Amino acid sequence: MDPTDAAACSIARTLDVVGEKWTFLILREVFRGVRRFDDVRVATGAPRQVLSERLASLVDRGILRREPYREPGQRPRHEYRLTDRGFDLYPILIAMLAWGDRHLPAPDGPALRAAHRDCGADVRIALRCEAGHEVAALRDVVPRPGPGARRAQTVAGSSGSRV
Repeated sequence: MDPTDAAACSIARTLDVVGEKWTFLILREVFRGVRRFDDVRVATGAPRQVLSERLASLVDRGILRREPYREPGQRPRHEYRLTDRGFDLYPILIAMLAWGDRHLPAPDGPALRAAHRDCGADVRIALRCEAGHEVAALRDVVPRPGPGARRAQTVAGSSGSRV
């Protein structure tokens, strides 16, 4: 495969948005229906400042939206709700959950399950090509350059290292 410029990579751009522990733990809680700052803080164990920064970033990037609420006698506050862009991250969390259950199992079994609301069966991630075929073996998926691929540039005299 030709070396391509990593800056053009969708994975790298996605990791710029969600590529750290606290972001995924926050998203886990919001997907579970935890929406208020203090509840998310308790559920994730995130330091207050870190949580505040991550929530602001997720709002700025259109993954969460802030909804105002007010408890009687209290100042106005905000809940955090998923946007369509945020919901599109759900399969990634389901895949991470499945990977962790398979490769890093807890002694007492999974602490969290992803279940189909209608029938209660566990949900699994399946790969399907655009023609509708389910991909039976992961080795049947091959990476190929897309229309946005750019050849990686090498630095003169660097024996092929990419920049």
